[in-house]
Amino acid sequence: MPTFESHPKYEHEQADALGVLLVNLGTPDAPTTSAVRRYLREFLWDPRVVEYPRLLWWLILNCVILVIRPSRSAHAYQQIWTDSGSPLLYHSQDIARALQKELSSRLSGNVSVALAMTYGNPSIRAGLDELHAAGARRIIVLPLYPQYSATTTASVFDRVFAALSRRRWVPELRLINHYHDEPGYIAAAAASIREYWQVHERGEHLLFSFHGLPEANLEKGDPYHCHCPKSARLISEALQLEEGSWTVAFQSRVGREEWLKPYTEEVLAEFGEQGMQRVDVVCPGFSVDCLETLEEIALRYAEVFTEAGGGTLNYIPALNARGDHVSFLANLVFTQAQGWPEAGQD
Repeated sequence: MPTFESHPKYEHEQADALGVLLVNLGTPDAPTTSAVRRYLREFLWDPRVVEYPRLLWWLILNCVILVIRPSRSAHAYQQIWTDSGSPLLYHSQDIARALQKELSSRLSGNVSVALAMTYGNPSIRAGLDELHAAGARRIIVLPLYPQYSATTTASVFDRVFAALSRRRWVPELRLINHYHDEPGYIAAAAASIREYWQVHERGEHLLFSFHGLPEANLEKGDPYHCHCPKSARLISEALQLEEGSWTVAFQSRVGREEWLKPYTEEVLAEFGEQGMQRVDVVCPGFSVDCLETLEEIALRYAEVFTEAGGGTLNYIPALNARGDHVSFLANLVFTQAQGWPEAGQD
């Protein structure tokens, strides 16, 4: 017989609240080999992330990857770690605080925003516990992934359902699946690029770089490869970019299998060989700056570009806690909350 969680401190007279579970991928607790190993073990063991047969993957993961990769990844994290900790974590915390403030001013009734990570800390279970303690009987789950993929968005939903499967009193749930073509997201992304160009001037070419996936995921029905080019096209249209002045590519490839193409690293090498003196790179699939944007793009791939004969690579920051980004997320939550008491007034 299953054992369900008990919350003896819960008071039935407590006022109901709307909860928003804001979820990002995750980060190690520290830029050390041991912390990175713990994080990678949890991340890479998720069958949504790697769909290999479990026994075979256990051997590869524990006997090869977790022996070699943690020290390399720890060195990469050390390049971007700050006094405030991991950029992904503190930027996500900034969004959560700003979203709490904006929703509290717009929604009637109590509203509580909790930040969680699919892997690492704070966990999704901890985020749900925080919302439960705040009296959230209705919860909107908002993964910070504009483009849907089973490897990211679906993993969030899996862990939310798993955590709630032991709850005695399960809240009402609404899930935000994606927002890759929402006008507010496109407008915020375009505005961030436009403002960057106003300060730093525009380069010769704009490269949209998205996190890659194995091509097999596309063949199995994952819509990610459709969402990414559409986001780039809509942003380029909002910026009124000329045809041929922008390109879509995919980064962060690992392993020997084919991933979504073209590969960002190879595209930048080609740009360098062509003698381009300035390329601007933006990563609209990442809601906040993180290892993949600050170390992989702004540092490592910048070297690839210059060593191939190019000039300067300028990375355009992620949306992070920009006001228009937070306002868009608040609008997204407000729309999803329609029909619930908290959305009774704007």
